[in-house]
Amino acid sequence: MSGLVGWVDFSSRDLERESSVLSAMTETLASRGPDGQQVWARANVGLGYRSLAIGSKPTGQQPHVQSTADGQIAVCVTGTPTGLGDLGAWLRAKGRGCAPDASPAELIANAFLEDGAQAVVRLTGAFAISIWDGRSDELTLIRDRFGNQPMYYWVTDSGIIFGSERKALFAHPDTEAAVDIDGMRELFSYAGTAGHGIFVGVKQVEAAEILRFNRSGLRREQYWRLTTEEHTDDQAATIAKVRELLSDSVAAQIGDADGVGIMLSGGVDSSAVTALAADALKRNGGGQLRTFTVTFAEHAKNFTPDEVWATPDAPYVKDMVAHVGAEHTDVVLDTADILDAEARRTTLSAKDVPSPLGNMNTSLYLLNREVSKHVRAALLGEIADAVFGGFAWVHNPQLAAAQTMPWIAMAHYGGGKHGMGGDLLHPDLLAKLELNDYCTAAWESSVAKVEHLDGESDVDRQMRRIGYLHLTRWLETLLSHDESIGMATGLEARMPFCDHKLVQYVYNTPWAIKSFDGQEKSLLRAAVADLLPESVRTRPKSPYPVTQDPAYGQWLVDGLGALAKDPSSPAAALINQQAVAELQADHSVLDSGPRAWVARANVEMILGLDAWLRQYNVRVEV
Repeated sequence: MSGLVGWVDFSSRDLERESSVLSAMTETLASRGPDGQQVWARANVGLGYRSLAIGSKPTGQQPHVQSTADGQIAVCVTGTPTGLGDLGAWLRAKGRGCAPDASPAELIANAFLEDGAQAVVRLTGAFAISIWDGRSDELTLIRDRFGNQPMYYWVTDSGIIFGSERKALFAHPDTEAAVDIDGMRELFSYAGTAGHGIFVGVKQVEAAEILRFNRSGLRREQYWRLTTEEHTDDQAATIAKVRELLSDSVAAQIGDADGVGIMLSGGVDSSAVTALAADALKRNGGGQLRTFTVTFAEHAKNFTPDEVWATPDAPYVKDMVAHVGAEHTDVVLDTADILDAEARRTTLSAKDVPSPLGNMNTSLYLLNREVSKHVRAALLGEIADAVFGGFAWVHNPQLAAAQTMPWIAMAHYGGGKHGMGGDLLHPDLLAKLELNDYCTAAWESSVAKVEHLDGESDVDRQMRRIGYLHLTRWLETLLSHDESIGMATGLEARMPFCDHKLVQYVYNTPWAIKSFDGQEKSLLRAAVADLLPESVRTRPKSPYPVTQDPAYGQWLVDGLGALAKDPSSPAAALINQQAVAELQADHSVLDSGPRAWVARANVEMILGLDAWLRQYNVRVEV
């Protein structure tokens, strides 16, 4: 399962005659689904699908079309929905003849026929679903509880266009790529506003949302949300419960490991997933566990620890691989790899918008490209920091108390002044964007929604607010980052920590239990302590690796200087020429150290903005 598109139109237009448009939209998702393309159309609706086969199990044809006496139901689903066995059993108990090996789309169609969208959301895991109901001429779009799977849409004068990626919308003749002040604010703030599509006219189906569209227009409802509840388990019981919930999630997503691997960094998050996957395979007689790691060629001799990256990954990966007996592959990159023009272009195309993460994006793309030669899906340790409070800003009292997004406070701490990567923008543009005010307003909007328990301590109130921001704002940026870059190589990203039962449970766990021994993610470490080597269990957090080669900083500043002098550059008029000149005069801050990631983000955003405006022919309305 991989990528979907669709078009509903209630004018006199006959979409059965618009196969070329539907095919063009679907073809934009070719990398998401290298195993085939299908298009289905009726007068008012057209659906397209790109298929990705994982392992040897059949996934069924999509769109899945089911006929009734009153009309047809057509279903597409992407991602890795779980709970399929329970849904099938429920349907069979209702008298619907769904075989145990029925495809996810077939199960969803029958669930919808039985009890509408509320039956469909019995599913768990990662999914995006489109359902056309020919009985009532109504479209239903559904996204999983945390938004693991993307779904964008554009409402037209007579209908709606939708797809797994924004580029699919722009293959339709009724759309145009444009960005306004609001889109620029969201782009440079990293605020993670739910439903925001950056481009003018583009929106996202929100996490845990059911969207319905018919001749009367659009209706939206939320089917799940984080709730505040009293935590009654003691520390030992909490540790055991976290182990149980995470173990179940990993087992469901690794399956028998047919076509599935694990991204292993040697940190406690990915190592926990690796250990639990190995345990699950041992219990159910699954296949060989495969693990993959990215590193940089210069790290072996040039790695310099700092307050962000304290240790290289390699020694811990080696310990973990030996501990579980995995078949392991190291993906070694050098500076030339991450500077490759085609790799950077493809990485931008994967996300459809520029990002301050720069070389991290490109190296992740190159890692995924190599991994996709061996497996079609990979489990990640992502979002564990968001769930268990592992980020550095959580443990810095000044940053935790900041009345803005904590990652923006972290950027300010690292020397940034405006949003996430906005310091090189023209002063007049910065005055219009008011990025820091935008971030503060986003923070205020979110914390106002947080429910607290009576008598909750000041520490628990603060940590609950931060946890809520992580799970509703940070994940809006993080999940799309991993998912879209993976799918650009035909590799499906699976995130066991994104299990809603686990997240809900830990969200309500008091901070004293989450951090009982003073080390970040104490609760998670304790839950998997018996499965990890001691070196890994006690390793301090170290983020995704970045190159420390000074040549990369030099390349950044050279590219920025060339952009500033290029009369054809669409971004040149948007930048602060004096700030660029100052950085050219002394760019040592770009090389390494605790402030390098902020300084690099400023340059990466300008270079990415320029490439984005050119590549997507974006009209700027600022």
